[in-house]
Amino acid sequence: MTVASPSAGTSSAASRTRRAPAPPRWFLSLRSPYSWLALHDAVTRYPELVGACRWSVFFEPSAATAQAMSAEGITFPYVAMSRAKHLYILRDVGRLCAERGLVPTWPQDRDPEWETASLAVVRARELGTGQELDLAVRLTRARWQEGRDITTAAVVRDCVRECGLPDEVAEGDPEVSRALALAELRDVADAGVFGVPFLVVGRQPFWGLDRLGAAADEFERTRAAGAASGPTPAPPAVLSDSGAPERSLDGGHAGGCG
Repeated sequence: MTVASPSAGTSSAASRTRRAPAPPRWFLSLRSPYSWLALHDAVTRYPELVGACRWSVFFEPSAATAQAMSAEGITFPYVAMSRAKHLYILRDVGRLCAERGLVPTWPQDRDPEWETASLAVVRARELGTGQELDLAVRLTRARWQEGRDITTAAVVRDCVRECGLPDEVAEGDPEVSRALALAELRDVADAGVFGVPFLVVGRQPFWGLDRLGAAADEFERTRAAGAASGPTPAPPAVLSDSGAPERSLDGGHAGGCG
């Protein structure tokens, strides 16, 4: 009688129950012009990567959320920039926009509160709408191209409705919202995010607008090596500058380190 090798059986069972690898992670910010430009570039140049990503939001916590983070020993990785860096960014973003044929508007933030807009994107993701990127693109365009104050509830609600999302995405119970903000920022801290755009593909982190190509290459390598399980889902349509859903011919998005 032939006895099957335990190791062979275990290997076979393991292959049948092997988990699919985690999707690429993209940490965006509604405040950063570099995050805005990264979204603009990615939805046109790297639609396969965009379509596979899980989207998370990096944002400065409110006083209440910061207190809750402190109580749990969570440190938010943000350092206020110097005047010299601020002046550099004005020039740098101006150059980058000119290369892309974009005309930025420069917000005049006065003690901005970022949780309202940021949590709207998180709620869209948690509700399973598949439109969290739509909303992020719409909010960043409102801020950086239309000069609208996305730190106000009214503008956030307008953007939510323009994306065809329910009002509940723009609003939430204060206690539930605080818990959601805490969970999101715990995720940011755990992932080691210190600036945006920040992507994690497999075990490889990529930071900055100029690393998008490298992140896309890593994604293609992992897919070619069989790391991805099953077909990559087609990315949803993203709002074009006209406000209408649009797709490129390859089924990807149309265009929409700080």
